[in-house]
Amino acid sequence: MGTVLVVNSGSSSIKYELLDPASGQVHATGLVERIGEPASHLRHTHDGKTVELDDPVADHGAGLRRAIDLFGEHGPALSDAGVVGVGHRVVQGGERIVEATLIDDAVLATIEALSPLAPLHNPANATGIRVARELFPDLPHVAVCDTAFFHDLPMPARTYAIDREVAAEHQIRRYGFHGTSHAYVADRSAVLLGRDDLKLIVLHLGNGCSVSAVVAGRPVETSMGLTPLEGLVMGTRTGDIDPAVVFHLAREAGLGIDEIDNLLNRRSGLKGLSGHNDMREVTRLAGSGDENARLALDVYTHRIRKYVGAYAATMGGLDAVAFTAGVGENSALVREESLTGLGFLGIDLDPVANRADASGERIISRADSPATVLVVPTNEELSIARQTRRVAESTRQPNLSS
Repeated sequence: MGTVLVVNSGSSSIKYELLDPASGQVHATGLVERIGEPASHLRHTHDGKTVELDDPVADHGAGLRRAIDLFGEHGPALSDAGVVGVGHRVVQGGERIVEATLIDDAVLATIEALSPLAPLHNPANATGIRVARELFPDLPHVAVCDTAFFHDLPMPARTYAIDREVAAEHQIRRYGFHGTSHAYVADRSAVLLGRDDLKLIVLHLGNGCSVSAVVAGRPVETSMGLTPLEGLVMGTRTGDIDPAVVFHLAREAGLGIDEIDNLLNRRSGLKGLSGHNDMREVTRLAGSGDENARLALDVYTHRIRKYVGAYAATMGGLDAVAFTAGVGENSALVREESLTGLGFLGIDLDPVANRADASGERIISRADSPATVLVVPTNEELSIARQTRRVAESTRQPNLSS
């Protein structure tokens, strides 16, 4: 069936993975980070061997070209890998890109035009697409957007209560993000529990955090909004905050709009409360008696509990809760404290299963718990690869080796 090269071109990094969409086998993975800095870092892994380099990488174009060189230098050779398409993660698809979409000049222009809604991400996404199309002109390139899964949120869930003409003119609505992850985890949860009618809450907890309510595979609510700032407390983002804080900081502290943007997106969340945005360090410090870290952890899990309760009410019940992403998959403490006091929703966590040294998909609630609690490692790259292959098959273009 061939392989797919998945490219995630971020604000200062490029992640890539070559994998088989049918089996999920990963043939190579890599990262180019600190792009534009004097000491950029590259990592490429293939066949169990990892190569790491510190080379200057001027921009995303140079970064992607260098990543492709690493395939030739350290394997596998892309010309022999049967590549059938290149899948690109795109953060903001707006109202226009609502499913995996074959990229042409018009689609690329749309991604660039949506940059005001994702200024840190869409420009970098577009650069990665442009360079990849130059490097692989005969392959289909497919955009898979974070926002696509949430495009059809019910109107009450996606609508902000502001002047509707202003909202329409400036494309203001709740878009939601991490959609590829939420869709993957929702699908895997349904398979694991053997049900397609689940009332499910997905908790994507990483440096960025989001939660969704999914009924029978369709999202009915999600925490992120116009931007990824809304919702849960995150590594460096505030999550929900009174919008009047912005006015107050402008009037009383004399901060400009860019300073406030930087404060809310990069100097808040766990980092703002404790000085650290890595949950491992926050929990370590909290355990050693650091009051700031303990408060940060309490605020973080308090917000999660609020959302779980609200989303159970939105769905009219709860069948399962699924934890995913770096924190959700690996922090037993966060999972435990996030669900404390929610027994009235039918959640009965098994403390032994929750704290077991385990990995992979697993159930961590008691056998007789009315609501099942799962850990489901996300795999956005596999989801992007499978969607890319579907689109690529419909184009019937030649693969890289033909």
